[in-house]
Amino acid sequence: MARAFSGVVWDGINWANVQRQVRRLQARIVKATQAGRHNKVQALQWLLTHSFSGKALAVKRVTENRVYNRVSKDAFAEA
Repeated sequence: MARAFSGVVWDGINWANVQRQVRRLQARIVKATQAGRHNKVQALQWLLTHSFSGKALAVKRVTENRVYNRVSKDAFAEA
């Protein structure tokens, strides 16, 4: 199980680095898929889903999406 580094707080995460790491892994997955290296694809997918960066970015996307949906639904209800 991936754990956050000790003392890491949500606001202290460098999101640019997190996005860069996730994007880099995703690019490696695409290249391995195109090359037909299925074992490498599986290894990279495991790494992405178990990495701190992958998990943190997934949580960030879900929470931001939830807030966006609430705001848009409230705006729609008022119209």
